[in-house]
Amino acid sequence: MLKPNDHSVQLDQVRLIGADGSQLGVVPYARAKELAVEAGEDLVLVSDTSNPPVVRIMNFGKLCYEQKKNLKAQRKNTAAQKIKEIKFHINIDQHDYETKLSRALEFLEKKFRLKVTLALRGREMAHQEMAFELMEKVTEALTPYAEADGKPKLLGRNISVNFAPKN
Repeated sequence: MLKPNDHSVQLDQVRLIGADGSQLGVVPYARAKELAVEAGEDLVLVSDTSNPPVVRIMNFGKLCYEQKKNLKAQRKNTAAQKIKEIKFHINIDQHDYETKLSRALEFLEKKFRLKVTLALRGREMAHQEMAFELMEKVTEALTPYAEADGKPKLLGRNISVNFAPKN
């Protein structure tokens, strides 16, 4: 919203809305400005696309404050989509596997998205089939609680797949 005293908008006649929200009709811009000064308020351009443009008598600083406040409240309500990551290796022990799996389930219960990564080190790159078997095992274990966003993919030395919690 702009104040009409910006020189980018040329105004002759304007549709005026009073400080209390009442329609004051189509008046010359100079008269609208006089009424705003008498009321001790600002003349704020509400809609410059309509014919004639719509202006309102109100406190511009208060309007800006309320808009910032509303924007902040909207950002507060939209929770950022957090992604938690669990990393595995091919030669993981059974107990470590179960611990990481239980941690993954905790993340999914809290409605976080989950990225499961299996890192290949050294000669493990020659045994990618074992890595994909382990990723299939993890995917099957998590299927009742989450939906996979596709099949596990090899990117460089890592095999990864993302999971979204089921509702």
